[in-house]
Amino acid sequence: MLWGKLWNRNWVLGSSSRALPLRCQAQENPKAVVSGGVSSSVEEQPGLVEKPASEVVHLYRVPFMQDSAAAELLKEAQVKISNQIVEIQTEQCYNIGLGSQLSSKKFSVLKWLLQETFEPENLGTESFLQKKRKQGLVPVIVEVGPRLSFTTAWSTNAVAICQACGLTEVNRLERSRRYLLFTTSELQDHQINEFASMVHDRMTECVYAQKLTSFETSVVPEEIRYIPVMERGRKALEEINLEMGFAFDDQDLEFYTKLFREDIKRNPTNVELFDIAQSNSEHSRHWFFSGKIFIDGQLMSRTLMQIVKSTLQANPNNSVIGFKDNSSAIRGFPVKQLRPVQPGSVCPLDVAAHELDILFTAETHNFPCAVAPYPGAETGAGGRIRDTHATGRGSFVQAATAGYCVGNLNTAGFYAPWEDPSFTYPSNLASPLQILIDSSNGASDYGNKFGEPLIQGFCRTFGMRLPSGDRREWLKPIMFSAGIGQIDHLHISKGEPDIGMLVVKIGGPAYRIGMGGGAASSMVSGQNDAELDFNAVQRGDAEMAQKLYRLVRACIEMGEKNPIISIHDQGAGGNCNVVKEIIYPKGAEIDVRAIVVGDHTMSVLEIWGAEYQEQDAILVKPESHDILKSICSREKVSMAVIGTISGDGRVVLVDSSATQKCISNGLPPPAPAVDLELEKVLGDMPKKSFKFNRVVYEREPLDLAPGVAVIDSLKRVLSLPSVCSKRFLTTKVDRCVT
Repeated sequence: MLWGKLWNRNWVLGSSSRALPLRCQAQENPKAVVSGGVSSSVEEQPGLVEKPASEVVHLYRVPFMQDSAAAELLKEAQVKISNQIVEIQTEQCYNIGLGSQLSSKKFSVLKWLLQETFEPENLGTESFLQKKRKQGLVPVIVEVGPRLSFTTAWSTNAVAICQACGLTEVNRLERSRRYLLFTTSELQDHQINEFASMVHDRMTECVYAQKLTSFETSVVPEEIRYIPVMERGRKALEEINLEMGFAFDDQDLEFYTKLFREDIKRNPTNVELFDIAQSNSEHSRHWFFSGKIFIDGQLMSRTLMQIVKSTLQANPNNSVIGFKDNSSAIRGFPVKQLRPVQPGSVCPLDVAAHELDILFTAETHNFPCAVAPYPGAETGAGGRIRDTHATGRGSFVQAATAGYCVGNLNTAGFYAPWEDPSFTYPSNLASPLQILIDSSNGASDYGNKFGEPLIQGFCRTFGMRLPSGDRREWLKPIMFSAGIGQIDHLHISKGEPDIGMLVVKIGGPAYRIGMGGGAASSMVSGQNDAELDFNAVQRGDAEMAQKLYRLVRACIEMGEKNPIISIHDQGAGGNCNVVKEIIYPKGAEIDVRAIVVGDHTMSVLEIWGAEYQEQDAILVKPESHDILKSICSREKVSMAVIGTISGDGRVVLVDSSATQKCISNGLPPPAPAVDLELEKVLGDMPKKSFKFNRVVYEREPLDLAPGVAVIDSLKRVLSLPSVCSKRFLTTKVDRCVT
């Protein structure tokens, strides 16, 4: 088989709109193509595998899908694409990145790790599908796998296992999926593209037009640039707002034009504007809930946020945390708890009494679940888990609940008379049925990998046309994630930053994911670009989340000796948000090159602004550095001291590698990428105003269809997800783990 036309770089990075067709045709010598540069008789060679350093070798395993799943995919492909497709076979390809040559002995160890324990014959150095032939049928192979621009969570853990087994040469290991279609006649290019879109998530994956020979991409980090606000005023902000999806409204554009032209009196960098857009987004600052609401020209006496908080003010009772941290908490009770005698080390456990308060955390992950339901929901669950453990000075994770509100399901083969088949849905959003299936799968998958039981849930579906012609439906879904936890009463309040304290990042490495999530996820006006939407969704790594939680747990189990003074989980906006939050109001100088990265092609803007998951920012005293480092080493979690609290009230982002380069060339050091007074970008900023007019809708009397029996009406009611059992949400997660 031959790999046909090469797809352009934009598609390899996940942009389907610019795809060229993929084709595989027969050739006389398939072995040379599919061996991946490794001899098929590698086990017999006593020396090194003939493979240049920093390239990719391949191993293949069958099948990727079981027969029943392949049969279901075949049915779907026949309906959606062509009934010319008569059979689908699958295999996995392990794309193994090597930093240096691998000995035959080590290669045998690698094969042992990747093969099924009792099925070694199903793993080989040559493609199993490439050899398949069927009389009178045309074979077509489609291969899809992770985007090359970031390392998957699976790869991170697979490489860690390889390194622990002595395979230090392995630096990346990604799985791709290969589909062999047998067709009665040759498929058209667009049909092959349609099948490819069926079997991969274009947000996190791409089509491989040929076998991988390198994980390198042609991505060139964007330089820091200045936006000519001093020269062009608001117009310059309007252009970059549109280009980068900042979600600035008229009030923002006026405020920031005035801020830089009249107050700061210089041009902002693109990094500063991105920073401001995330940390002052609707998602982060709740402008709408805190803003002035005018209804029919009349100003409301209270803001929505004041109304929400009024219940706590009316009856604070036993609340100990409310509206001031990642979670709420009520006063608990003395608990006899098993804790290690020396947390963070191998030691006996002992029973001790502790005052533990009860936490409840809730958040929605609506926008990511609409764009990419599975990764959106898993990172929604992960972000909420970090909200729990980052409350106060750290807390314990216990159990979860989940909820989903979506539009009409339009389930194939199921007639629902209340659903309007004429409704259309945005092309950049998943369908309601796909959101419900994939989101619940994503949340369950993360819970299982982390070890958090999901013990309850809710679900709603709704969509209707009003007599006025207006349509009401959850197009942007609600993905609700909530959890309960416990917090030692000693740790309910975060400590304040003090001059000399270390600003530390703990957790997984930085990747080019979740770009602009703060601005994109909660746009209250305007229209976002579909590609910006996809850039804003993240990648979940539940195993890293568990490592990070074990680190935090070891610290809080130290009780009064907890080295964490303050902790904030990294969410939308990345470091733009979390670092500024933790250094406010004292300020700090931050070295962007101290941040641990997993993708060395990232720009300063991306390292500073991307929402790479499973990270926290913490403040620790210098004397706690060593104990924290030892726990990080034990739990295999990266730790980076990225700055020190300065006391000047500014956030200053410097690039130490660029500074070193300038100094070595006899040039003055570059200006900081970010140099802003915290009060001007995080302090009390002008409230926004929102104007509404009441609309009186016509109402129609309830109209029961004539001739519908009571039993039929009952069946309709019981088939609504809002009424029926929610076991399909909760039983997918292992509820015996804690």
